[in-house]
Amino acid sequence: MFDAEIPVDQLENALQDISEKYRGDDFAFSLEKIGGGYLFLTKPAYQSSISILLKHQSQRRLSSAQLETLSIIAYKQPITKSEMEQIRGVNCDYSVQKLLEKELIAIKGKSDTVGKPLLYGTSQKFMDYFGINDLKDLPQPKDFAEEENQIGNQTD
Repeated sequence: MFDAEIPVDQLENALQDISEKYRGDDFAFSLEKIGGGYLFLTKPAYQSSISILLKHQSQRRLSSAQLETLSIIAYKQPITKSEMEQIRGVNCDYSVQKLLEKELIAIKGKSDTVGKPLLYGTSQKFMDYFGINDLKDLPQPKDFAEEENQIGNQTD
């Protein structure tokens, strides 16, 4: 076997060439950079045909409770379930269980607080599911427009 290292610029050039090759109309898939790596993904125009062909079961949507819980975990990780419940104001057991089953979150360890509760954080599948490469790519509060239907001005 070879122990030679490939220079990063050569690797990036090769990936760019492959990406451009599959961007054409001759292929039903393309090479996309997602989750800190590269994946071959079906092009949107071919998705329905390929889904039927493969009898692909579509992923069920996340409920609003699961989305709320997932967003809290994404922005506050690592976080305990009691901290999530304190933010949401309701029990999060079911949402956490479903997110664990879907592998969108993972147990990241145990807290040093009393009782050693589990700490939760997002998984690599979360990054792939939402098509982001890094948690820094998550929208920040400043990215959201202010409500246009406000009455009066907000003062500090």
